[in-house]
Order: sequence, then C-alpha cells, then structure tokens
Amino acid sequence: MKKKITKKSAFFNDHWKYLLKFTYISIIVFFVITITSVLLYKFIPPPITPLMISKAFEKKIEGKPMKINYKWVPLSKISNNLITAAVTSEDNQFLEHFGFDIEAIRKAYENNKKNTKKIKGGSTISQQTAKNLFLWSQRNWLRKGLEAYFTFLIELLWSKERIMEVYLNIIEMGDGIYGAESASQFYFNKPASKLIKEEAAAIIVILPNPLKYKVIKPSSYINKRKNTILERMSQTGNVKFN
Repeated sequence: MKKKITKKSAFFNDHWKYLLKFTYISIIVFFVITITSVLLYKFIPPPITPLMISKAFEKKIEGKPMKINYKWVPLSKISNNLITAAVTSEDNQFLEHFGFDIEAIRKAYENNKKNTKKIKGGSTISQQTAKNLFLWSQRNWLRKGLEAYFTFLIELLWSKERIMEVYLNIIEMGDGIYGAESASQFYFNKPASKLIKEEAAAIIVILPNPLKYKVIKPSSYINKRKNTILERMSQTGNVKFN
C-alpha cells in the first residue's frame, strides 16, 4: 500500500515539475517575443496590424469588400496641425504622462458609473497606440491588462515622437482607412503634410467612432466638437517635442 502511494505521489510530483517548467518557459518566451516586437517597431514601420486584419475579415464575414487603405509616412511628412489636433482632442497630457492619465481614467470611471449607456474611455494616445498595434478591439480584462503592459513598454523604449508617429499612421480614420496619409488623400486629395487646421480637426474629431462619424458633411454635433478642437488648438499652439 505504501509503495502505491509513493508511486502516485511521484507521478504527481513529476507532472507538477513539468507544469512549472512549461509555465516558466512560456513566461520567458512571452517576454522575449513582446519586447523584441516593441524594439523592432521602434525602428521599422509596421507592415500591417492585427486590428486591420481582424476588421477586414469582419467585413468579409458581413459579405462586404475587405478594405485596408494604409500608407506609412514619417512624422516629418505629417502636418503639425494634425499632431496638435490629436493631442488637444485625444490626450492633452501626452507630453507629460508616462502612458497613463490617472485623472482622465478617474473621470471616465465616475462618468461610466453614472451613465452606463454612454461609456467614456480614459485611454491616452500611448494606450491607443499599444492597442491598435499589438492587440484586438474587443473589451475584456485580458486585453486591458496586455494594453497596460504594452503601453509601459512603448513609453519605456520609444520616444514620444515615435509613439505619435505610429499612432497617426495606424489608427483607423474611416471605413478601412488607416493613418494620416491615407485619410488626407481620401478626404482632401492632398498629402498629410499639407493639412490645414480645419482639415486636421475634421479628421481627428471622428476618431472616437470613425465608422459612424463623417469627415465630409459632418453632423451638427461633430461640427460643434470640431470647433471646440480648433479653439483648443488656437489656445495651446503647435505641439513641440523638443
């Protein structure tokens, strides 16, 4: 009887050791892959993102054409008007925080407790960049945890200029339209470097829901929000990284 118990105990001990070893190796592999990916994208433009692919397949499932209109341009070829509009509208503490705006998160939390129908996010440009580049769109605790992790990594390993450059190149700015250059060409038939303040604000104002809101012939609500962005841009002046 004692011999059987010993064998059973040894069996579970061996499996526990294998499980611990597998877990340890999995954690190491996870950190190696994620940190390497962040380091690579510090220097090279992302050829495509998981979000672009998933949204294209969603269109296919709906029986609609798969569209990915995406063209990378360096930050030097994006109008400062668009950069300024993005900061004033999406994340006015972008140059100051380390990836997270605690006050914005607190305000969003308080709003969402009172108004469950109209959920507000407190995500910074850094968080949106992390989500759009590495993750998927569905909200859940796993994605939020990974978003925080990748946000920490890009803030640690990238400059603010690089975060803004990636953000403005990969964010969805219309149905299948990704990034400043594609949006500028599609809506205004000009390069992103030539966007004037009104055009920049018109693009940025739709970012909360680029499939619902319109750059051309916007609703009165969007026009009002666009004018608010323009007022803030006039007050703050151009965004300067150095």
